[in-house]
Amino acid sequence: MNNQMKRRILLVLGIVFVAFNLRPAITSVGPLIGWIRADLDISNGTAGFLTTLPLIAFALLSLAAPQLSRKWGNELTIFAGLIILASGILIRSTGTILGAFFGTSLVGIGIAIGNVLLPVIVKEKFPEKVGLMTSIYTTSMATFAAVGSGVSIPLAEELHLGWKSSLAFWVLFAISAIFIWLPQLKRHNKRSSVQPVPTVTGQGSLWRSPLAWQVTFFMGLQSFLFYCTVAWLPAILQSHGINEGLAGWLVSIMQFISLPTTFITPVLANRLPHQKGIAIIIGIIQLAGILGLFASETPILIISIALNGIAQGASISLALLLLGMRTANAGEAANLSGMSQSVGYVLAAIGPILLGFLFDWTHSWSSSLVLLLLVTILMTFAGIGAGRKGYVLSSKK
Repeated sequence: MNNQMKRRILLVLGIVFVAFNLRPAITSVGPLIGWIRADLDISNGTAGFLTTLPLIAFALLSLAAPQLSRKWGNELTIFAGLIILASGILIRSTGTILGAFFGTSLVGIGIAIGNVLLPVIVKEKFPEKVGLMTSIYTTSMATFAAVGSGVSIPLAEELHLGWKSSLAFWVLFAISAIFIWLPQLKRHNKRSSVQPVPTVTGQGSLWRSPLAWQVTFFMGLQSFLFYCTVAWLPAILQSHGINEGLAGWLVSIMQFISLPTTFITPVLANRLPHQKGIAIIIGIIQLAGILGLFASETPILIISIALNGIAQGASISLALLLLGMRTANAGEAANLSGMSQSVGYVLAAIGPILLGFLFDWTHSWSSSLVLLLLVTILMTFAGIGAGRKGYVLSSKK
């Protein structure tokens, strides 16, 4: 095995381990939200805000991440993000309200950097294999998102760790990623970082591109649905008589069910002339999944959970793939990634808070589920627009 192949393998391994850390520090909170709410003596709305803080950090840092990359380089910026993430996980687990909110903010900052820059590294380092590499890292991300949901209650309850140590557990994976990413710093070069995208005469700004906005809204609305589900689906299931341990595992199972579509969707979409049909199929499956949550019968709920998992796996991987497919180079990909994740996560951040306040106001999850149905319809239309062939800064078809 030559040195170039070894470097390639180390880079792929590093990307996978960074991806492992982009969701479990967030998905592990949902099943424990009742414990956290009771221990910190906070309301459902405030608890919803705690689950939304990372999304606010995503929104704020997503635009800054390309700027940091231009200054430090992609590799060093991601390394710094992992250190911030590990610090946030530990601070969040101190058991105080201040620690919970400040630590959660740091978790969001660390993850935001990886969210924005991993698609850029894929576009830059694997330009001919964007679909395959997107499949690999999004599946890695989704796998540990599922594990985060599933093991939170067993760690807290069956191993008697409590919610604080259960959340602190994920620092082990952040530290592992830090060490596995270290070889990339040896080849750290600012010239490989994100470069500003020049404005081409007649093309205008990314922020005035209709296609860029459609990609952005698809990213944001699918994130709205995902984070609402992760934050509140355990509570919705408990309202139908399912105990909290099983509810946590069902959310985890939902995310494991998402893995095949998470992997297959980018590979398939990359081979099609456009992705409008895939967006429509995702929307139909998502609508059916949410409608099933109105039922109280366990078999219907299980089918609903499976449909939600299938749709969400496909939608997140399609959203991330579009960042590469709708851009001509790594610089455009970075700027579109920053724009779509910044504005998109502002939309996503509204979700868990809004659902929490709706429940406090109505004492029922019905109004929240109706809202999710409306968001799914909007996401589908955004996906149809984002799925048309072309580049965000070019009229080329």
